[in-house]
Amino acid sequence: MVGIVLVSHSAELARGLKALVDQLAQGAVKVEAAGGAAGGLGTNATLVADAIQRADSGAGALVLVDIGSAVLSAETALEFLPEGLRSRVALADAPLVEGAVAAGVEASLGSPLADVRAAAEAAAATRKLSR
Repeated sequence: MVGIVLVSHSAELARGLKALVDQLAQGAVKVEAAGGAAGGLGTNATLVADAIQRADSGAGALVLVDIGSAVLSAETALEFLPEGLRSRVALADAPLVEGAVAAGVEASLGSPLADVRAAAEAAAATRKLSR
């Protein structure tokens, strides 16, 4: 099953979102939080790479990021991974919360990485208010 990695500048935000996705996916998906840096706000490519390795069970991992340098940390983390794993990792251009929820539900269905990524990225178009 595809795993999910949540990269945020806030460790608390990443852990809270992990708890939400875990609950919605009924524990069927390996979700890893990779948030914060050096005990404060920030991101850390090594933490992200470690989280990717824990999240992957052979079907790959989808990485979602919050803002700015989280993208750079996620891209740098890919360089730290073994080649075989690197080819099974995708970065989603998606809103962190909505994308993680959509990805978690899709992954819990046993969908392949491309479909999990598509679900996360489609969340960007989801309207919250009907106006």
